[in-house]
Amino acid sequence: MRVAAMRVAVVGAGVAGLACALELAERGARVQLFERDQRAARSGCSWFAGGMLAPWCERESAEELIATLGAAGIEWWSQRVPGTARRGTLVIAQARDTLELTRFARRTSHGQWLDGAGLQQHEPELAERFDRALYFAEEAHLDPRAALEALTERALALGVELQFGVAAPTAAIDAEVTVDCRGLAARDVLTDLRGVKGEMLLVQSNDIHLSRPVRILHPRIPMYIVPRGLGLYMIGATSIESEDAARISARSVIELLNGACVVHPAFAEAHIVELGTQVRPAFADNLPRLRWHERTLYVNGLYRHGYLLAPALAQMAAEAVLNDRRYPEVMDAHHRQRRCS
Repeated sequence: MRVAAMRVAVVGAGVAGLACALELAERGARVQLFERDQRAARSGCSWFAGGMLAPWCERESAEELIATLGAAGIEWWSQRVPGTARRGTLVIAQARDTLELTRFARRTSHGQWLDGAGLQQHEPELAERFDRALYFAEEAHLDPRAALEALTERALALGVELQFGVAAPTAAIDAEVTVDCRGLAARDVLTDLRGVKGEMLLVQSNDIHLSRPVRILHPRIPMYIVPRGLGLYMIGATSIESEDAARISARSVIELLNGACVVHPAFAEAHIVELGTQVRPAFADNLPRLRWHERTLYVNGLYRHGYLLAPALAQMAAEAVLNDRRYPEVMDAHHRQRRCS
């Protein structure tokens, strides 16, 4: 069979599904993309993500595999989404939490220490409140919603057939191979998936001027602030072991805003534009998987690293589908090869 003739269905148009559809189409496959939402993933994890491409910062609490796979994704995004900003990441802590900053430095790589003068150069509005920071110059960030639109437009240009508002059951898809990127909804087959909740605020202020993601370390609630342009800032926190995607609690809103005000007092007067929460899919070790089940390849378990890992996993998925490649680092021993029965 010629690769160019292979018919592949991708289910789920979040960041993983769109990336897989692009990688397959770029290699000549005929791709159909199914999404149950009327518009691309507007209620899913990809819509509420932070959009930080921070492989070396994530190494603080993640395995080396995350940094290795994620580092290559920065260039992938830069080539496909013009708004990808390569301005690095700043990590700060209050004076009483200086040990947290030192510990973060020990557990990561590619970071450099900044003193007050360095902060003044990179983020002048933080220099008055912090006298030390870690700077990860090679990291990047993007606006997830703009990125989803850019990937959708690119997929259409490559001839991908998009079907929104269609919850396509795998058994009914007319394709030689299916790539399932449904996230937690794939638990009907991937029974060892669990949900991990993330929460976010989107606020607007014309009195704050930050040009790169800022992470503030705190023993109880480490959090981050990501600039989106036009005075918009996404404020988020690390993961909660919960599958309640229906609401964000008042406690969470208070803690996120309090943390943001530590970074910059003007956040106290910012306008709240949006509150959001969603549950992300993860396996027990918080590492991603590619798993074959019959003629379906499941791409799942991206945890809180969706935008960071999607490019590498999509490239692996495309090679696994089209060339039967094996990737032991993300494939369980008994799920490494396509079953053609």
